[in-house]
Amino acid sequence: MSRKKRVKDSLLAKHKKKNARMHKNNKPKYISKAERAKMEEEQAQMEQSPEVNDGTEKES
Repeated sequence: MSRKKRVKDSLLAKHKKKNARMHKNNKPKYISKAERAKMEEEQAQMEQSPEVNDGTEKES
């Protein structure tokens, strides 16, 4: 029984490692609460202040 278990565990471990290598970085990068607040604040400032246009871009 222990030999069967050892072989099964070995194959299962190899399968898990292979699967982990294939499916990495599925989750988005973690952003802390402080970073999220900082990003929201910067975005709010960008929306409030109009961007300065130097006249090189064409307006449609």
